[in-house]
Amino acid sequence: MNDTTKIPAYRTFEDFEQGAEIDLGSREVSAEEIVEFASEFDPQPMHLNEESGRASLLGGLAASGWHTNAIFMRMMCDAFLLSSSSQGSPGIETLKWKKPVMAGDILSGRSTVIAKRELKSRPELGMVTLRHELRNQHGEVVLQLQNPIMFRKRRDRDDA
Repeated sequence: MNDTTKIPAYRTFEDFEQGAEIDLGSREVSAEEIVEFASEFDPQPMHLNEESGRASLLGGLAASGWHTNAIFMRMMCDAFLLSSSSQGSPGIETLKWKKPVMAGDILSGRSTVIAKRELKSRPELGMVTLRHELRNQHGEVVLQLQNPIMFRKRRDRDDA
């Protein structure tokens, strides 16, 4: 099932169907942003300059895995979270950095609904479990992530 055929302007719990795929768009990763992020949050040498990156197992200036997560989060927000009834997530079930993200890579992503359920303890909410994937311009998976997200139900919105 491809979710791009009828995307609601504002998504609530009811709008997520098992098997639906959501396109996260694409984004280029620059050397400057890799160094800027690493300088503040993950100042390991392979994230700070090309020479140290080449001397590492990564083979060049590479984004921190945490930077890759932040890029993914922005892509997910822009694709659907900011126009949804999201109430946050209780955590991440799995997170895998499969390949390094190098300066100049163009990342594209998708999120797939793998499960959903109503919450008995919070009847105004439902839990949607999504599997997310980012790929580089060569089609190689660089990030895999799975997590549940809580969404308000449509009938509980004031303007529904």
